[in-house]
Amino acid sequence: MNLHPVLRSLAGAAAVLGALATAPALAQSVAVTSIVEHPALDSVKDGVREALTKAGYTEAKGLKWQFQTAQGNTAIAAQIARKYVGDKPDVIVAIATPSAQAVVAATKTIPVVYSAVTDPVAAQLVPGWGPSGTNVTGVSDALSMDKQIELIKKVVPNAKKVGMVYNPGEANSVVVVKQMRELLPKSGMSLVEATAARTVDVGAAARSLVGKVDVIYTNTDNNVVSAYESLVKVGNSAKIPLIAADTDSVKRGAIAALGVNYHDLGLQTGAVVVRILKGEKPGDIASETSVKQQLFVNPGAAQKQGVTLSDAFIKSAAQIIK
Repeated sequence: MNLHPVLRSLAGAAAVLGALATAPALAQSVAVTSIVEHPALDSVKDGVREALTKAGYTEAKGLKWQFQTAQGNTAIAAQIARKYVGDKPDVIVAIATPSAQAVVAATKTIPVVYSAVTDPVAAQLVPGWGPSGTNVTGVSDALSMDKQIELIKKVVPNAKKVGMVYNPGEANSVVVVKQMRELLPKSGMSLVEATAARTVDVGAAARSLVGKVDVIYTNTDNNVVSAYESLVKVGNSAKIPLIAADTDSVKRGAIAALGVNYHDLGLQTGAVVVRILKGEKPGDIASETSVKQQLFVNPGAAQKQGVTLSDAFIKSAAQIIK
């Protein structure tokens, strides 16, 4: 059958459009950076990758994935941010507050999705929790501090002095310390602070609390989490109970944590990345918080740190570390 040239042209265009409609996703590039490598942040990265794979974004279909860690150094975080901006990926994923701050400072055009940031507003990543109207959105690991204090009282009912080791240069930790200063007195407790500006300072900061506190609480401070074993060593030897906000820290020697499942946080973050890759603007997507929090308990750690946990408390845990 001979078609008129115009009809042939239309038929050809229709065939091309049909092929595009059924073609796999176009090649995309996602650049991921993390302030440091430790179990919680690694779980976020892995969750993001898994979410992309489930949505069909794989290297076999042209996905360009790159990952770099700043090894706990904010200067390196800034270098990575500048490199990524030069690479011009479709999305930059920044894991933890210092890396997110570095990336947001480096670009106002490339879509940025932060993850594992406690307070993105205080960290000046976004102007508020609603759609930012900028190139930034993401998923926070913010926790209810009231529930964290309830957990401390369940594990150590007679606690009066709560110690906290943290990096004063990390915005998310500063926010949590401020909240704890305000909230603990309402529960008949007070905060005793010990700062650790570097990972190597964590052990000494913990030792400075011996004899001054009844329990040590740690938030998701990246210096502290990176050196958690040095904190556990102090807790075990001085019989000071350790309560954490990071569930992975329970596997490493904390008694308990009511916190975010960081792999799930990564999946949630990855879902936001997919939305952007499919055409949504980051400025139209409101910042999110974790959809799921879990209690992890380590009875063996409790025994080493001089605490007896009730059977009911242990059984209430989503995961019991043996």
